[in-house]
Amino acid sequence: MAPSETDVAVSARGLVKRYKDVTALDGVDLTVPTGSVLGLLGPNGAGKTTIVRILTTLLRPDEGSAEVAGVDVIRRPREVRRRIGLSGQYAAVDEYLTGFENLDMIGRLYHLGAKRSRERARELLASFRLEEAADRPSRTYSGGMRRRLDLAGALVANPPVIFLDEPTTGLDPRGRADMWEVIQNLVAGGTTLLLTTQYLEEADLLADEIVVIDHGRIIAQGTSDQLKAQVGGERLELTVQDPARLDEARRLLEPLGVSPATLDEPRRSLLMPVSGGANVLTEALRLLDGASLALDDVGLRRPTLDDVFLSLTGRMAEDDEAPTEGAA
Repeated sequence: MAPSETDVAVSARGLVKRYKDVTALDGVDLTVPTGSVLGLLGPNGAGKTTIVRILTTLLRPDEGSAEVAGVDVIRRPREVRRRIGLSGQYAAVDEYLTGFENLDMIGRLYHLGAKRSRERARELLASFRLEEAADRPSRTYSGGMRRRLDLAGALVANPPVIFLDEPTTGLDPRGRADMWEVIQNLVAGGTTLLLTTQYLEEADLLADEIVVIDHGRIIAQGTSDQLKAQVGGERLELTVQDPARLDEARRLLEPLGVSPATLDEPRRSLLMPVSGGANVLTEALRLLDGASLALDDVGLRRPTLDDVFLSLTGRMAEDDEAPTEGAA
């Protein structure tokens, strides 16, 4: 059953944005239920950042309408800004201010008052494990610390809706894991999130629903499991010892597949959709052993969001650069 208007935190209908001869968005519809996470996936230039800019009042659409927290983003942009938090692709912190001073300044800009701004800054520094660095200039912070401080800044006014545009770009695996924990804690507290990401495992972990956008259009939408089901079946994956015999392995095994195998010659690997589970794996091993074709690795796996993305767009996910005038 579709959510009622009171249960919708973000909605958009027919969003269109053009830059001269480039159509960045071509009729995008979105609905984000209150208290949920929507993940936006798409290749470089697909239009993800353009959507975020429109919904956060930084850009006006050429056509269409949108509401955030029940407020029209075109007619009442100032009211929308009071109800949202935004963390962009790059940490927007003042390098010459301390972590505490950055958050205190944001609180005062939101008119929280001097006392409450200081209290809120300390609360967030503790929540984001930045207390020990609170009184150091933020230029001395690591990349992960700066990203956490930037996200803390988006939360100073306790907004009901938060937009995270590539929140873990440039972070190492530990930094990404730390940021994922922060985001999960926000969601547990009832915050509504719209998340754009280049990391498919990030969307898999965090998003209640995923929208795949390409060339300014939505090409797929659903939960992670629903999207994986569209690709279907299992994957037989193996790595041969001798790269010269990779094509021979393909010829031997393709009769077992439900569609042609994909070869990755630099990695000496083969990936092929199959059905039949362990029986297929057993038969594959029998055929390869009969041909004395040695392997470094072999196994069955379920489809991933990477498989979904490749199937839908014909290419792997890439970072979506923020569009300039004339770019998507």
